[in-house]
Amino acid sequence: VNVYIPNGGRGDHRIEYKLNYYDEMLDLLEKRRAAGENLVICGDFNTAHTEIDLARPRANVNVTGFLPVERAWLDKFVGAGYVDTFRHLNPETTGAYSWWSYRSAARKRNVGWRIDYFYVNEEFMDKVKNSEIMAEVEGSDHCPLELNLF
Repeated sequence: VNVYIPNGGRGDHRIEYKLNYYDEMLDLLEKRRAAGENLVICGDFNTAHTEIDLARPRANVNVTGFLPVERAWLDKFVGAGYVDTFRHLNPETTGAYSWWSYRSAARKRNVGWRIDYFYVNEEFMDKVKNSEIMAEVEGSDHCPLELNLF
């Protein structure tokens, strides 16, 4: 399942819209999972989950994409049994980002955010061989991700 989660933008109404979108996505995924499907969920979640997932967490604590309420939703998602494949396989890796602002040569300086993910339902994690961020591939403010399965 490829997803694009809306950016929180400016204003509380956009955050509410984003959180509602997250909830609707989870409802859809849970129905498919309940039907016995294994799921690979990939795409732009527009949220860095933990401090290790962005270069400057303290400076961005009140910025959409790293707001406590957005991060709490990803906690809920993980708590529902979805595994962040990259972080599961690389729990201590720092400086691994999937998005960089075009402003101030952020990519060149690796001042980025990890907001693109491959998640799988926990029952399917044993089929994951590796999960990589292809930061060397340019052409966008995001880079591709790679997931290999057994």
